[in-house]
Amino acid sequence: MNDRDRPRRVVVVDDSGLQCMVWRRMLERRYGARAAVETYTDPTEAVKVLGPDVHLILLDWEMPEMNGLEVFEAAIAADVNPKRIIITSSHPADRLHELFDCTECLAVIEKAEPRQQAAFMMILDSIMKR
Repeated sequence: MNDRDRPRRVVVVDDSGLQCMVWRRMLERRYGARAAVETYTDPTEAVKVLGPDVHLILLDWEMPEMNGLEVFEAAIAADVNPKRIIITSSHPADRLHELFDCTECLAVIEKAEPRQQAAFMMILDSIMKR
């Protein structure tokens, strides 16, 4: 099996079990066997499994214990390509851009905004094809 045929390792880090389930179902329906989805509601557990083999991280910005920036920094320290990290939030995107320099990651996405959801799907399609 060559690298293009291997499932893409997608790690979802979100303190909401419901949101993790939504991401998992969406990714598995949309990409089938091309996505090997792992979900973590505990960011400290997620940090332990991050490494350069992660194809994509969907990372919630607001979490107890560790916030998104701390997990982002831990991912970078674990050799995850920062352009493989999408920061998600329930806050408006403008607020996210104030808090986070999005040039450091692939994208920042407001979870509930329909136009951003459409852009998010295009980003996912692009990254999952690589």
